[in-house]
Amino acid sequence: QVQLVESGGGLVQPGGSLRLSCVVSGSIFKVNTMGWHRQAPGKQRELVATITNGGSTNYAESVKGRFTISRDNAKNTVYLQMNSLKPEDTAVYYCNALVFPSGWAMPRDYWGQGAQVTVSS
Repeated sequence: QVQLVESGGGLVQPGGSLRLSCVVSGSIFKVNTMGWHRQAPGKQRELVATITNGGSTNYAESVKGRFTISRDNAKNTVYLQMNSLKPEDTAVYYCNALVFPSGWAMPRDYWGQGAQVTVSS
């Protein structure tokens, strides 16, 4: 089975920084596009950032210039560096990966368990 395990969430003051990590483990043939979504209380889940296996990135307008997504293909890990955090960034952050499990012909979307990020003074 394939699992995504997140770490790095927590409480931070406005203007501070946090770094989220997400490791894909299990019987994996290939990990393609990876990304981060977030869901604030009372709101729909929204895309934050994505990164292809070739390194191309895409960001939501609200985080552009403040957040950076990166990946380490050798470790099957995706990161989200969050700087200049604002209270409006408070949400549960979920990592996502399009994965070809070993022996499978079709890719599948997998999701992490979620990491709480709270920005408050």
